[in-house]
Amino acid sequence: MLIVQKFGGTSVGDLERIQNVANRVVKTKKAGNDVVVVVSAMSGETNKLVAYAEHFSKNPSRAEVDMLLSSGERVTASLLAIALSEMGFPAVSMTGRKAGIVTDNIHTKARIEVINPIAMNEAIAEGKIVVVAGFQGVSQDGNVTTLGRGGSDLSAVAIAGAIKADLCEIYTDVSGIFTTDPRIEPKAKKLEHISYDEMLELASLGAKVLQNRSVELAKKLNVNLVTRTSFSDEEGTLITKEENIMEKPLVSGIALDKNQARVSLVGVKDRPGIASDIFTKLSDNNVNIDMIIQNVGHDGKANIDFTVPVSDLNDAKAVMDSFVKESEVDEVSYDENICKVSIVGVGMKSHTGVAAKAFSTMASENININMISTSEIKISMIIAEKYAELAVRALHNAYELDK
Repeated sequence: MLIVQKFGGTSVGDLERIQNVANRVVKTKKAGNDVVVVVSAMSGETNKLVAYAEHFSKNPSRAEVDMLLSSGERVTASLLAIALSEMGFPAVSMTGRKAGIVTDNIHTKARIEVINPIAMNEAIAEGKIVVVAGFQGVSQDGNVTTLGRGGSDLSAVAIAGAIKADLCEIYTDVSGIFTTDPRIEPKAKKLEHISYDEMLELASLGAKVLQNRSVELAKKLNVNLVTRTSFSDEEGTLITKEENIMEKPLVSGIALDKNQARVSLVGVKDRPGIASDIFTKLSDNNVNIDMIIQNVGHDGKANIDFTVPVSDLNDAKAVMDSFVKESEVDEVSYDENICKVSIVGVGMKSHTGVAAKAFSTMASENININMISTSEIKISMIIAEKYAELAVRALHNAYELDK
């Protein structure tokens, strides 16, 4: 098999942990597999480099920041290649450029456009272990770029797609995907497998194990993705096509997102296009809208409620103030003491009663639901934040996810 293994910052946090990674890679190689390893910078290294840059400038050139930050992963890649070679397993480290990762020109958050895996394929054919510095690439005009948050995961998935790997393993400090956050519900169970779509929903709804961009890319490139821990030999969770999963559970997981704020508009002027104007202006100010409810208020005017990430709330307030000033909206109120609890499962497509059970579970715990949003495989509810963990435990129990 051809396997891509990605190790994050905690997995390569110091020299001892890099040696542990080398041991694990050698074990995979000894089992008869070809291996490409993608590494992050050692934990804390990127923050240290950012601090160095900010010592000289509060607003350094993004191109220079990319040049600086990309060095962190290169250090880890070369150290791991040295460790592997010393153990008798020839290895070669590669920068994003050498590995053929070509991106657009947007510094600090570049997108991968194409991978030319010639150098990697040649090294694999020679029996070498390839160690690639993650999180980085090179633009068409030859400048070093970095891929932004979760960039090393993205590098690994893209490389797995380019070299047609059988498996892409993402090693982290958690052992897989759980039915919910085990810190909230100790009875949460690790899932053996989950579909790309379910994982995308869970990731977008607050589950922190994998980022959306890598799961989206894995789905697009049809890469079998496994997330597992680098600190034990425990099996992880396979993220794959829905048709590869024999028994599709009714509900796979419960997600909780506390990074939510509710915006309530009362007395929205009754004229065609008002909603379009409000949400276009929010979009122009990069405010991310999640759930929306509109109903008719008094005098034919409408009331509109919507949710935004807490981090976007100040921008949303600035936009809303302009509509109040122009007398397009009578009044606006904001509520940051809310959260979104969501139920995700491909089994919802073919089963009825999932929503009814969610609502009756909330009612039995005296939890009021403020807003509801559904898709084919998801039900999301906005509730008061003080009930967040109670709701997660109650829903986890109602759908018997510990069984």
